[in-house]
Order: sequence, then C-alpha cells, then structure tokens
Amino acid sequence: MSTQPRGPVDSSRIPRYAGPATFARLPRLDEVGSADVAVVGVPFDSGVSYRPGARFGGNAIREASRLLRPYNPAQDASPFALAQVADAGDIAVNPFNINEAVETVEAAADELLGAGSRLMTLGGDHTIALPLLRSVAKKHGPVALLHFDAHLDTWDTYFGAEYTHGTPFRRAVEEGILDTEALSHVGTRGPLYGKQDLDDDAKMGFGIVTSADVYRRGADEVADQLRQRIGDRPLYISIDIDVLDPAHAPGTGTPEAGGMTSRELLEIIRGLSSCNLVSADVVEVAPAYDHAEITSVAASHTAYELTTIMSRQIAAAKAK
Repeated sequence: MSTQPRGPVDSSRIPRYAGPATFARLPRLDEVGSADVAVVGVPFDSGVSYRPGARFGGNAIREASRLLRPYNPAQDASPFALAQVADAGDIAVNPFNINEAVETVEAAADELLGAGSRLMTLGGDHTIALPLLRSVAKKHGPVALLHFDAHLDTWDTYFGAEYTHGTPFRRAVEEGILDTEALSHVGTRGPLYGKQDLDDDAKMGFGIVTSADVYRRGADEVADQLRQRIGDRPLYISIDIDVLDPAHAPGTGTPEAGGMTSRELLEIIRGLSSCNLVSADVVEVAPAYDHAEITSVAASHTAYELTTIMSRQIAAAKAK
C-alpha cells in the first residue's frame, strides 16, 4: 500500500464541476482511514443574533473549493502531497438545542483530534468555536488565539443565553482554555453597545488590531506583530468571514462596512506560516446573501491557506 497521501481528483481528467463536492475535491475520510488534517463541517446557525443561514456555509465553501489547485505558490508548497488531508463530512448537531449542539461538536472534535488529525472546521456560526477550543485545549493545554472578526465575540449573554455566536471567547477565557498572554482580535470595526465592551475585552487579555490598523500599517507589519505576540505557543485561528468588507464577503449574517480585503486577510495568514497552528475554523458564511460565490470563494481560499500551513508543519515534523 502506498504511503503517499491521496490527493484531489485529477481535474485534467474529470471536470471540476463533476462529482461530489468534498473540500478541494479531496478524498473522504472514510476512503483513506485517517488524516493529518480533517476538514469537517458544522451545519449549525442556531446561535446567530441577526441573519440566519450559516448552517449552509460548509457546503457552499466545499462547492467553491472545486477550483482550488494542488500547488500553493504563495507558500511554495503542495499541501495535499505533504500531508493527508481529507474531508470528514459534517458533524450532525441538534438545531433546536444549543447546549446539546455544543456538546456534540466537542465530542466529535475530541474523536478527530484523538485520531491524530488537526481540524480545519467549516461553519456554521461562531458558537462552534467554543467546543472546538475546549477540545483543542484538552490536547495542547491553553492555546493562543487569533480571532479574525468584525466583532469582539466576548459579550456575556444575548437574551440570557450563554452560548451564542457573540459569546464564545468570553466563555473560553472563563473556562481557562485560552492562553491569556497571546490573544488577539484582528479586523474589528463598527459600532458597539458601549465603551465598556472594550474595557471588558481588555481585561480578558485581548489585544485588538482593527481593520483600519490593517489598512494603515499593512499586512506584513500586522503579521509580524501577531507572530511576536504568539511566539511558539500552540495556536488556534478562528476566522469569521465578516472580517472581510461586505464588498468581499456579502454572504454573512452580520456585515459591517469598512472591513479588510480578501487580499489582506490571505497575506496576513501567509505571514503566520511559522506559527504552531494546531487547528482552525472559518465560520459565518451564509450563502443565501452571497452573490456569484464571492463569499464562498474567499472562505475556500482562506481555508486553503490555513490547511497549507498545517500540512507544511506536519511534513516538517515527520521529517525530523
């Protein structure tokens, strides 16, 4: 049996628009048995506070990923040849019970991580970041967090609910699963409920790089600052697609004007290639509000860059 990773379907032989829409046309997890990186969907959006629809985000990202190719020139790597990446399908969660859904995501993540995979999760709304972080912290201890988002997501409750897409990182700090010396929001902007939101966020240990900071300082300088803050800690990256301006990501539930470009986001991610990325997510793609797959394409390329970083690091570790 070959020890080489099984890669995507050959698009020179089978048209990109034909066949099942796994991420980047990769094999399913059940076809390869195990994976170094498992791409997993969480079709859940019961934690949203405005426009629903992110439960369909994972499959929209998969459809848009049909055009991804196996060589990534920006990182000079062929990620699907360096490590076995496979599509693990979706975690089936209860859409009527948020607490149960959170528990289901955590248990499924535990199983995938326990089998040796790193996770590239496709949401779903941002509620799912909490159970994913819980699972990652069981394996690595408290992790550094880079949170790309228009919003802080450190509010206490919505309508008395503790688990929503606006509260996961407050809960994560309270539960001690984040390394509070290395927490950063990137791309935040827009109105808040009050200045106390920022004060509370700072007390939790978060640093903030706003979308205006990215515009003024540039992607390279921002990436350098983030690398210094993270150091060699195990890192989890959580990306709400609304970090992008609505011009680059209209298909999302809570859009805010004045956001980052997809180019800026991809360049910052590439600048983090030396960080110890243990898992990541891309969430809040709501295709009902999208146009010509603009948002899904941006999300698929974002997941591709994150997957490339993980694959390079897995290959380097195996080579030692």
